[in-house]
Amino acid sequence: MIRKIGIGTGIIVSIFLLFKFCEFKKNDAEDLNYNTNLIQQQIVNVGKLVVTEGHFSEVITYKNQEKYLLDMLSFEKKALVIVNADVTVAYDLHQMKYDIDEENKVITIISIPKEEIKISPDIQFYDVEQSKLNPFTADDYNKINKSVKANLAKKIEKSSLKRNAQNRLISELSKILILSNSFGWKLQYKGEVIKSEKDFNQKIKL
Repeated sequence: MIRKIGIGTGIIVSIFLLFKFCEFKKNDAEDLNYNTNLIQQQIVNVGKLVVTEGHFSEVITYKNQEKYLLDMLSFEKKALVIVNADVTVAYDLHQMKYDIDEENKVITIISIPKEEIKISPDIQFYDVEQSKLNPFTADDYNKINKSVKANLAKKIEKSSLKRNAQNRLISELSKILILSNSFGWKLQYKGEVIKSEKDFNQKIKL
């Protein structure tokens, strides 16, 4: 009789422990799913256009000469070109590619979009000199516009504009790092674990 009671008690305890184990696994799975959804939502929130703006000015003297009669006769046209340009450097983080490994609790950033540089020049012409045999044409304006954008691109490379945009990018990506660390997840980029903004700075190159 005592033996039967012992067996019965053992079965009840086993069932109780099994139930508790299943309940624990269920709660653990629910927590993992909740954390994953929360992290995904944060990445969506971060996925915005990070923009840094700048202003550049320059003055260009444009000259062109048409020659006739074995270069004995020439007609020149020239103008003073003043340029004021608004420049934006942007990262569209909606284009960022990433992978979430729920089993190992790892977020991997696969790729970060390249910066988008937009130059919007306002070009004004002064002291325009031309002749009927060598007037300003649409081709001249296209050449000037192309030259202006090329010069501005060089100025942008030498300025701090791209660096400032990169710093803002790192600041946005660090929000993902903070959230992942708070849930005990790891964040990886280019095959290495990212532990701080400094790690991002070393990995993201202009």
